[in-house]
Amino acid sequence: MTAPTETTPNPDPLALTRAWVERAVIGLNLCPFAKAPQVKGQVRYVLSTASDEEGLMADLVAELQRLAESTAGAIETTLLVHPGVGADFADYNDFLDLADGALAELGLDGELQVASFHPQYQFADSTPDDITNATNRSPFPTLHLLREDSIDRAVAAFPEAEAIYEANIATLEKLGHEGWAALQAQCLADAGNEPPA
Repeated sequence: MTAPTETTPNPDPLALTRAWVERAVIGLNLCPFAKAPQVKGQVRYVLSTASDEEGLMADLVAELQRLAESTAGAIETTLLVHPGVGADFADYNDFLDLADGALAELGLDGELQVASFHPQYQFADSTPDDITNATNRSPFPTLHLLREDSIDRAVAAFPEAEAIYEANIATLEKLGHEGWAALQAQCLADAGNEPPA
């Protein structure tokens, strides 16, 4: 997903992220495990207003602790949306190493995991315009906090995870750039903003 530009309305980051989860992640079935917690209201959406990595780290630590202290029935997973930090994908990737360090310092390594979504997400062996990068392209830089035991249950239920990856590639290639752009416009509309004419 491409982040809103100067010619695009300024949608609420959480509303647009929710729309992206509904339309892309669940709607395209990019993650077969996303629908149940979304439907049950177990996905926590949090907006970080941080403008630097220090502030984002403080928000991340607070959310990791909150997730660790809660039950999966209350909060299955957390999406920490942070529009003010990590706009550059390379800088964002560097921050992920710090996030993993924070997990270890909190003693949560092996209990929680931090996954990543970004408007310019690019897999290592792909080109920037490869449509398959869209599987991890969110409206804004986003840290996805996951429970390791939830991942283990998902893998047990769907042991051939490679099949998900292959299905996602096929889905995005069939959708194409035009279809992805249309989906983004639908997300903007869902978030209360009409896309530009």
